[in-house]
Amino acid sequence: MEALVLALLMLAAVLLSSVIDQLVPKVSSPLIQIGLGLLIALFAPSQINITLDPDLFLVLFIAPLLFDEAKNVDKGALWKNRRPVLSLAIGLVVVTALIIGFAVEWLEPSIGLFAAFALGAALGPTDAVAVASLSKETDIAPRDKSILEGESLINDASGIVAFQFALAAATTGTFSLLNASLDFVVSFFGGIAIGLALGYLGNFLVRRVRSWGLENTTFHVLFEVFTPFIVYLVANQLGTSGIIAVVAAGLVNVISPRTIGPSISRMNIVSSSVWRVLSFALNGIVFVFLGTQLPKAMQGTWDDVSIDNGVLIGYILLLTLIYVAVRFVWLLAMERYHSHRAPEGQRPGWRADVRSSLVMALGGPKGTITLAVVLTIPVTYLDPLRGVVAFPQRELIIFLACGVIVVTLLLATFVVPLLAPKKPPTDEDLRCDETQVSLEILRSVIEELAARQTPENRTATQTVIHSYNQRIARIKNSNDILDEPNTALRLRALDWEQDYVLKLIEAEEVYPIVGYQYLSRLAHIENLLKHHAGRWSLQNAYLRMRALARTGWHRLLSGLPGVSPTERTQAIRELQIKGSEHVVGKLQAMLTSPECNEPAEDVSALVMEYQRTISMLRNANPSITALTRTGALATDVERLGLRLELEQIQTRYEEGDLCRASAKRLRENVYLMQVDLEDNV
Repeated sequence: MEALVLALLMLAAVLLSSVIDQLVPKVSSPLIQIGLGLLIALFAPSQINITLDPDLFLVLFIAPLLFDEAKNVDKGALWKNRRPVLSLAIGLVVVTALIIGFAVEWLEPSIGLFAAFALGAALGPTDAVAVASLSKETDIAPRDKSILEGESLINDASGIVAFQFALAAATTGTFSLLNASLDFVVSFFGGIAIGLALGYLGNFLVRRVRSWGLENTTFHVLFEVFTPFIVYLVANQLGTSGIIAVVAAGLVNVISPRTIGPSISRMNIVSSSVWRVLSFALNGIVFVFLGTQLPKAMQGTWDDVSIDNGVLIGYILLLTLIYVAVRFVWLLAMERYHSHRAPEGQRPGWRADVRSSLVMALGGPKGTITLAVVLTIPVTYLDPLRGVVAFPQRELIIFLACGVIVVTLLLATFVVPLLAPKKPPTDEDLRCDETQVSLEILRSVIEELAARQTPENRTATQTVIHSYNQRIARIKNSNDILDEPNTALRLRALDWEQDYVLKLIEAEEVYPIVGYQYLSRLAHIENLLKHHAGRWSLQNAYLRMRALARTGWHRLLSGLPGVSPTERTQAIRELQIKGSEHVVGKLQAMLTSPECNEPAEDVSALVMEYQRTISMLRNANPSITALTRTGALATDVERLGLRLELEQIQTRYEEGDLCRASAKRLRENVYLMQVDLEDNV
């Protein structure tokens, strides 16, 4: 039960971090999640101690995260920049592991050289989530961004493989460079081969199922989620790198078919949503987990009297400095080589290369992978000579890794935006007021639905229009758009109703006493809308005098036959129904008129208000059959509304009112609503 409560707390922290990230966009989500995990640990009644099997941790968290990253990476840009990406993802990882390993062993000889190499290898991978968030407000060159994304994908695999070799050497006490190199080649390239083979096998199975006519979205999406786990486990059993196999399977991305069709689009939309939620939850849980483990990981080392706490902080800062310096030198050499190969007139100067290299050096923070692999260090291991022994300085290694993670995240969050130029608004951004255009699209759909309304589908259409009004209200609320009551429109509707009643009186189609009594009620409502109630004005005086005169006239006629109070009440009810129907007709004509300047949501809301009044006055109690029929009609109208919405989005995009990214995002929202509608039906 305690484990369940802790899991729910961590999931709640991930949910809360998504809200805080919206409120504080300057702070990266990993830092927010670490802070929330720290709060959970500080306020927990007892120390949180979680022990996971290393292989379980890798397959449960790392495999699906890497598969999703590989699936979504820009493969064209990755292939174009393959040389610098491989240079950083393999060469820099190995160099970083060696340099940091020697530095750690020199600073603290009790750790041991191979364990220090394991720490250096764990610090090699960069965090893809933090890298992706760098381009939100900073102007990073497309080539640099592509290199960082490709590096964060491939160096995860190479860093984990290097870590596993160093950890094996630390636990066995033996190391052969030749054997290690051969094992690395077999593990690396064997993992690639197995990943590709299993990926294409998965593609074959999906095509076979589709050839049987089984277009089941649930099956395909679950099969895709299942893929990284089975690929990892099979590759591990065959003695190759499961992590690299997962990356290879994700890069070919063969589970999703290349053909186009409604079922394929539906599957891709659901798959994208599932993976977005899954990757955010897994990433968030790992960072919250880091926050919960920080006190435990640091307490033992912090309380160790053999190492001064100031020295521990110095170790973390020094290791971070070494990591950034090595990375900066490597990147600067790579950028200078790239500049020399560029045409004479397109070569950037030294200052540009230094700035770009520094941004990329600080833009590679540690994160999920580093924490995951360092936590796989065993507490004890079996030594051939000494039996079961404790891993040397395990808590200190975890302490140093956690410290470097936090410091590099802080540098990427707060220092990189100062070094990199702020992203200037593009022409698309300047003309892309997505919120306003979204409101206009929804209003256009309301107007079109109102124009296609018939007596048979009136109730269903008004139900759908009401849902569009609610969407407009949510957009206004989320963007702090003040929604003032449209008093002028209501006053115009009252004028229409008053003029209509006066015409009925003049045509002698209604009793004068009934007509004037109803006009008095409308005048009172009009007075309240104008906020003149209780104030002295010529209009107010005229209304009061007219009301007094009518009161005397009513009393005079109250005893005449045919105009009893009961009959007058029924006559007023019928007159109100006629007046409301007249106003509804005028409002619907306004809604479909191209010259209408009133917001569609205000007009349609007033139409529904009058129609509710009509239904209440008629005291209509629909049958179950009528309700079912209305529900079916509402589904058809909703389908029509979504199709009209897609047409409006395309029209706005072609006219230049929407940029490509916003049009794509709005289309995806409509596609999701279509999927949800069909599933509910």
